[in-house]
Amino acid sequence: MTSEHLQHARAQRGWSQQQAARRLGVSQPYLSLLERGGRPVTPALARRAARVFALPPTALPLPDLFRTEVLPSDRELAQDLANLGYPGFAYLRSRRAKKNPAEVVLAALAKDDLEPRVTEGLPWLLLEYSEWNTAWLVRQARLHNLQNRLGFVANLARRAAEGSAQHRDRAPALLQLEQELQPSRLAREDTLCWATLPEVRRRWLADNRPPEAAFWNLLTGWRPEELRHVT
Repeated sequence: MTSEHLQHARAQRGWSQQQAARRLGVSQPYLSLLERGGRPVTPALARRAARVFALPPTALPLPDLFRTEVLPSDRELAQDLANLGYPGFAYLRSRRAKKNPAEVVLAALAKDDLEPRVTEGLPWLLLEYSEWNTAWLVRQARLHNLQNRLGFVANLARRAAEGSAQHRDRAPALLQLEQELQPSRLAREDTLCWATLPEVRRRWLADNRPPEAAFWNLLTGWRPEELRHVT
């Protein structure tokens, strides 16, 4: 969360600095300093501000550097999706703290093997939330060679959006995300989080995958019409 985000959130509520500072548990001079960019917004304060101002999860703090040494389990990712409102895992909703959707998407795409039901939820996240920190998402995807996977998921979400009256307004932002990833598209062939894909299935997908998957050099058969909770 930047100083501009903090100031905008307060203005949207119509609160004075004194009123907002009292709710955030800080002094008015300190809040003024934060809004001017004189001090960084700490992760703890960003979480508190997201709660106080009722901001979407995309406003939650993100790590400066996303790490892949220890990734969440499929079950944990399913719970993260559930807590962000994904209907496919509604039965897993808990009081566990929500994560920024950008972190959830990247953690899922970094997995060698991912349960298909979790993979299916990733385009839903891109559709359901706006105001993503796209710069962070693209930068971290490139650092970890995940741009092809993210580009294809964004493409899936965009094509689903174009066929949905509810989500059609998300299509331009998703197209922009694809376009930002295209210059760094990797030439090597990959799967969409299915490293253990059997060789027979690999050969079949090489000949029968959708053209969008071929463009992103992925061996996958996912199509927008198969996303049950999107279309």
